[in-house]
This record gives sequence, C-alpha cells and structure tokens, in this order.
Amino acid sequence: MKRLVVILLGLLILVPFTSNVKAQDLKEEVYTKEHIPYKKPVPYPYIREADVMWSKTLWRIIDLREKQNLPLYYPKVPIGKRMSLIDLLLWGIDNEGLTAYSTSDPYNEFAVQMTKDEVDFSMDAGVDTIKVLDPNTNELIPQIIQKERKSEQVKQILVKEKWFFDKQHSTMQVRIVGLCPIRIYNREDENGMPTEQILKSKTFWVYYPEARPLLARHEIYNRYNDAQRISFEDFFWQRRFNSYIYAESNVYSNRLIQDYNVGLETLMEADRIKNWLFETEHDLWEY
Repeated sequence: MKRLVVILLGLLILVPFTSNVKAQDLKEEVYTKEHIPYKKPVPYPYIREADVMWSKTLWRIIDLREKQNLPLYYPKVPIGKRMSLIDLLLWGIDNEGLTAYSTSDPYNEFAVQMTKDEVDFSMDAGVDTIKVLDPNTNELIPQIIQKERKSEQVKQILVKEKWFFDKQHSTMQVRIVGLCPIRIYNREDENGMPTEQILKSKTFWVYYPEARPLLARHEIYNRYNDAQRISFEDFFWQRRFNSYIYAESNVYSNRLIQDYNVGLETLMEADRIKNWLFETEHDLWEY
C-alpha cells in the first residue's frame, strides 16, 4: 500500500514538469550574438592642423600567408557570415555601395572610381575564351567560359597610412588611409594552363574611413576562444597584423624601396625606416 502511494505521488510531481516541456527552437548558437553585428567604429578624435607638428606617409605590405595574418586570409570560401577580408570588401562593393578606386594613378589612390565590371576584371572574373580538347576530332577548339572572382589569389594587402605627432595630446598616432588587395598568381599560357612564372597585380583601392563601418560589423576568427572574437576594425585598430614597410613619402615621386634596393637590403631599409619612425617620436619629447 505504501509503495502504491509513493508511486502515485511521484507521478503527480512529474506530471506538471513533463506537461510544460516544449520543443526548443533550433538555433545555430546557444545565445544570440548582438555585440559585433551592431557594432559601430570608434570615431576618430578631431585633429587640428596646428597641432600636427610632424607627419609622414608610409605604405606597408601585409602578407596574408604569415601565421599572424591568417585570420585575414581564411576562410577562402565564406562560412555563413564569416568571410575573409577580400571577400568582405567585395561583398561591401556589391551590396553596400563601398567605393572601389583604380590603381592606375600612382600619385592619388582615390582619384578614379571603378565600376563593378572593372572590379571583376581586376579579380580575373568575367567571360573568357579557352581552348579545350575535342573528344571527336582530338583537336583544340575555343570554348567560352564564365570565370569567377579569384579571391583566393589575394595574398597580400597594401596599406597606406599616415603617421603624425599630435602635440595637443603629446602622442604619436597613425591612421590607415586605404587598403589595396594584391593578387599573386601563376601566369597562364595560351591554353589556360598555369606556368611557373609568378605575377603580382594590384586590384583596387578602398578608402579605409569609408570601409570602417563595414569592417566593424563583421567578426574575425579567434582560434583560442569563439566567445571572444573581435571585428576586422578592431584587428586593424589594435594593429594585430604583421607587416613590413613598402615605401615612404619622399622627394623622388614616392619611389618604392625596391626601386633602389634589392634582396635582403630591401628588408634592411624597411627596418631602418621603422626604427627612424620610433626614434623621431622619442626625439620630439623634451626632458
């Protein structure tokens, strides 16, 4: 009798809980990500010309194949809303009206705007004609194909930035001005087959202040913690990338370092400019 009473009481206790159990909605995450998708870039403080007592324009190369820069290179194919830097810039050009500028003017990177067709051409996309083997005649015949953008060939990013000393705050500051993806690929022969010759070509320029809202709303992969990912804007703002100096503003029409140095001397000259930059900041202080 007592056993029957215990069973009945157990059923009465379980019934309210079991009756209220409902199937949960299937979600990709256990929580809703709201921080980065609605994030806005940190506004730049106002700078007066009278407060800038020293400035210098530098161009540097970010090699996406270096381990520290891999979060900018992967994934090669977008995974959901997560994409590489070049895919994000192309998505912004296609969907958010981000302006692309031509690389034809070496003295003004943001003078000539590009159309989407010109952007596709810079990324080796569009209609092309190749020769294929005819199985019936065993001869090469022309065939028209539609080529997709080869974003995986973008393996370097050319960055234009302005360094300046603000005497109002007594700090050396840097502002990124523009980004230019660079394709590195093997030249193809007349049959469309890759050769051993490696080519490099600049694709387009993007004005960085215009791209900041887009970069701030997309996260970058953190291999150590999925809950602590940062945005592309944070990655550049905190300067988490590794790079080397490519050129500096000079009297020789802003010539490149490789124009007057070769091989190892090019990297040594880049390190010299880097050290000179920090020594200049130190010398601007009075003790």
